Amino acid sequence: MDSPVPPRPTEPRPRRRDRHGRGMRGPVAPPQVPLSASRSETFRDLVRDSVDRLERRWPQLAEVEFLVLDVPGTQDESVPLGSSVSAGKDHPARIMVYRRPVEIRTKNRDERALLVHEVVVEQVAELLGLAPESVDPRYGQE
Repeated sequence: MDSPVPPRPTEPRPRRRDRHGRGMRGPVAPPQVPLSASRSETFRDLVRDSVDRLERRWPQLAEVEFLVLDVPGTQDESVPLGSSVSAGKDHPARIMVYRRPVEIRTKNRDERALLVHEVVVEQVAELLGLAPESVDPRYGQE
């Protein structure tokens, strides 16, 4: 005689509606609207725009790796906005821009874009051994 198979334990179904029977009606903003980009994605785009501007004038920057990090890893008294590392045997030259310190020092997107560009120019100048004004003639004027 076969014994009945015990019922499977029911897994909780994901809730698709809130307690009032309503659910998400749709996305808060469509993907093409800047609102849907995260702050880190927006910041990364600012760095990329700045690098693109400089690469037209300095083609050797194509070999440099640009990184966006949230915060610097050091515990110094002053917090840097960016840093650079010369190329080594096993890694390319790197320029790091630190997102949180830059965001803290700016009030809006325009100020942030300006400061990001200044940081990138300063780090490129340090890496190339040049003055920031020779890397970007508009440095410090904007």
